[in-house]
Order: sequence, then C-alpha cells, then structure tokens
Amino acid sequence: MKALIQRVKHASVTVDGSTIGAIDHGLLALVGVEKGDSEAEADKLLHKLLHYRVFSDDAGKMNHNLQQAQGGLLLVSQFTLAADTHKGLRPSFSSAAPPEEGQRLFHYLVDRARAAWPQVATGQFGADMQVALTNDGPVTFLLKS
Repeated sequence: MKALIQRVKHASVTVDGSTIGAIDHGLLALVGVEKGDSEAEADKLLHKLLHYRVFSDDAGKMNHNLQQAQGGLLLVSQFTLAADTHKGLRPSFSSAAPPEEGQRLFHYLVDRARAAWPQVATGQFGADMQVALTNDGPVTFLLKS
C-alpha cells in the first residue's frame, strides 16, 4: 500500500455536489492498494499516517505527528497511485489490486484508523470524487508500507 500525504490547512471530498468528508488542520492521504497488499501493509501504513512527523514544533522543526498536532485525517482511495509509469506515455494499472480487494483493504484501513483516532473522514471508494485542499507548506510525502 502507498499513500501520498499532504499536510493541509483544510481538505474536503465532494461526490455528486455533496461534501462527504472534510477536515481542518491535518493530513489528506490519497491511498493506493496494490496486488499482494494485506492487512499487515494497511496496519504499517496506518502507523506511519498517525506517527509520521510532518507538523512543526515550537521551534518550527517538523517534529510533531498527527496525534501531537491534534489534526484530522482524510483518507481518499486513489487506485491511480498503483500505476506503473516507467515506460511509455500511458499508465498501466496491472499492479493495482482488483477493485474488490482494493475496497476491502481500504475499508479495513478506515476502520482501523477510526478505532485509533477520533478525527477521521473519508471519500467514497470507486466514486468520481472532487478533492479540494489547501496544502500547508507545501508539505507532501509518498509513504509506502
């Protein structure tokens, strides 16, 4: 599993004109599930999402994690993160998990995140989503489990 995370001032997900998930200060995580991923990879990724130190301390250094910063976590499924872009001019999605497996693992990640942290919002798996955000920094990292 991988997640492209962005430290945000606020972020939201809209489906069919309705906002279905939103956070203020925190992390937006675009999550890709690849073939062979399991609950173990989801657990490792969640640990990184909650503990990766990307928020500033009093000295302005990135020493605080999401929990220390009391931030929200917005999880959005994005199968295009699993694309192989090494050759040609069109992405290949052969390394992406099948939709049913991707959905199962994404929902597992969401359930585990909600059990571990009270400020979790999500997009809708497989939907045509519009994601709005104000990147804080900008600060963006690609995490892999």
